[in-house]
Amino acid sequence: MEKLYSHLALVFSVFLLIKLVFVRFSRRNLPPSPLALPVIGHLHLLKKKPLPQALETLSSKYGPVLHLQFGSKSVLVVSSPSAIEECFTKNDIVFANRPRSSVGDHFTYNYTAITWAPYGHLWRSLRRFSVVEVFSSSGLRRSSSILENEISRLLRLVLKQSRSGNQEVELRILFNILTTNITMMIVAGKPAIEDEAAAADLGIAKEFLSEFKEKFFAGVAMDMRDLFPILRLIGYKGRVEKILSKVQKSRDEYMQVLIDEIRLKKTSSSFEKKTSLIETLLSLQESEPEFYTDDVIKSIMVVMLVAGVDTTAITLEWAMSLLLNHPEALKKLRAEIDDKIEDGRLLNELDLVNLPYLACVIHETLRLYPPTPLLLPHLSSESCTVGGYDIPQGTMLIVNAWAMHRDPKVWDEPSKFMPERFEAASGGREGFKYIPFGSGRRACPGAAMAVRTASMFLGSLTRCFDWEKVGKEVDMSEQCGISLTKAKPFVAKCRPRQNMIEMLSQS
Repeated sequence: MEKLYSHLALVFSVFLLIKLVFVRFSRRNLPPSPLALPVIGHLHLLKKKPLPQALETLSSKYGPVLHLQFGSKSVLVVSSPSAIEECFTKNDIVFANRPRSSVGDHFTYNYTAITWAPYGHLWRSLRRFSVVEVFSSSGLRRSSSILENEISRLLRLVLKQSRSGNQEVELRILFNILTTNITMMIVAGKPAIEDEAAAADLGIAKEFLSEFKEKFFAGVAMDMRDLFPILRLIGYKGRVEKILSKVQKSRDEYMQVLIDEIRLKKTSSSFEKKTSLIETLLSLQESEPEFYTDDVIKSIMVVMLVAGVDTTAITLEWAMSLLLNHPEALKKLRAEIDDKIEDGRLLNELDLVNLPYLACVIHETLRLYPPTPLLLPHLSSESCTVGGYDIPQGTMLIVNAWAMHRDPKVWDEPSKFMPERFEAASGGREGFKYIPFGSGRRACPGAAMAVRTASMFLGSLTRCFDWEKVGKEVDMSEQCGISLTKAKPFVAKCRPRQNMIEMLSQS
């Protein structure tokens, strides 16, 4: 057997080397590229730094349109507004597909999840449903009461924590409670932790969230079999396959229970109508059973539960960290909120239009720390040109939003936290220089909901509490996988503002 593996590896290596040589010399107009090694291509250049930074280093040397080889995969990396615009305007349909992967094979119910569905009728139907039923103006209005109720509940939790002995609050866990509860209320019509007393106990909440993360977040971005398909041919599975299978089994069972609970209530005479995503989908299933199967329903649910929980919580943690490291910005934000909102009440959604600096803080946070720094990958369905270079069919597109958002050719003093840069009439977001939620056909449909949720909670925390750093500076070290998270959980000291204590106690 060992000899068989050795022979197969040799054959594959020779084949790949011939292919690389053929591509390099037969298509002389490929984008610039470092010298590739046989078999592994350019993977050896990506080991020492997180991937966004490693790709930025290569782009600074070879240009913002860069060709790389990840094993057998041809990869296009773009990191300039003009190149990104060309990908998502002229070539938007060409790049409207996603590459297949082990993660997609396990988690997307045969690629029926909107995030990974191939471009075509299925994707358009799923996109139409999400836009009309969840992320439209009417959908956002329906979820407003959910958002305000969950923010009130979280403010009470912060108040409880602020009255503890050392007044230190671990905000990561609170942000995750907020986003998990909001998403679960939208999806299933009930909070993640139904018992109010249990929800107020951070120990219980941490345990629940740990179990929830295990169900929905595999912690695996790439399977080596995606880069070296021969590993599949010889039957190699490895640790990643086991993790993906375990996570999918757990999440599938969890979502099926949620569906069955609501299906049972719908057939009960005592059922009281609730506005939830599952209920809407089950109603559609009755009229279109061939399309809205249980697997399609679960594929929609999983996108909501994964994307809706993590990205907003990450953004909130970065935003609070930045404000505490920049007290002048925190002071300016509080002054705006105090000036625009009368005493005796909390923020509501209608207030956001009158709080432009709050919007600037959110956008500047997303510029510096986009939750998905490389966006999600795209795949070219046919040959095209980008930046004057030939891009072969089947090329994976990676957009380095993190690098472009910090490019001094694109932004003035890009490493500085300056919300004021977004105060211009255009919002500072003209063109394709600011794309934390992607662009084109496959842009995130939930961007407005994410910004609204982050704005409401950040504004509420600023209005209701005085905040203080633990130590001289908040640690801004990054930890990058698919998402860009803080390496160390954010902990801060806080105390309720005197004029807000009574209202917080009653909320």
